[in-house]
Amino acid sequence: MYQNLNDQELISLLKEGDEIAYTEIYNRYKNLLQNHAYKKLGDFDEVKDVLQELFVNLWIKRAELPTTTNLSGYFYTAIRNRVFNIYAHKEVVSKHVQSLQTFIDEGHDCTDHQVREKELTLLIQTEIDALPVKMREVFELSRKSGFSHKEIANQLNISDQTVSKQITNALKILKVKLGILSMLICLLMK
Repeated sequence: MYQNLNDQELISLLKEGDEIAYTEIYNRYKNLLQNHAYKKLGDFDEVKDVLQELFVNLWIKRAELPTTTNLSGYFYTAIRNRVFNIYAHKEVVSKHVQSLQTFIDEGHDCTDHQVREKELTLLIQTEIDALPVKMREVFELSRKSGFSHKEIANQLNISDQTVSKQITNALKILKVKLGILSMLICLLMK
């Protein structure tokens, strides 16, 4: 029955909290959006994260959607904005890496650098150790062991979505905590 409904009818039902309408919207658009996002990002794990965030936000903000929304346009705009955010974040990371490389290339005392590197590594590890146990385990399997989301899910008997959400949450926590620490370190290095 839901497969025969148009997007506006599905949106109306979604706004009322109809989970079957939500599932139909997901099934109708998931593959199209996945292909579109993959063309932009080229990284399937990032694509899965983007789609998960998109559909979670759709459910959370369902009451705010106007019934006349062009659903495909809404989705493509949301994907585009999330891709822009990812590129912007990568650019910031790249600038930080370049800044660090410039610092290294300037030939500052190697011993001092090694001491600071060990201190920074210890600070990072301390913040990772402070993560909740499951989140830390998923994060370390991803970042330290280099496992894919699927490999982690299989090893821990959890869903790919749980792995993705755990990594996303861990990164958010670490960005906040380590962002403050990196600012302090930069001030101390001056």
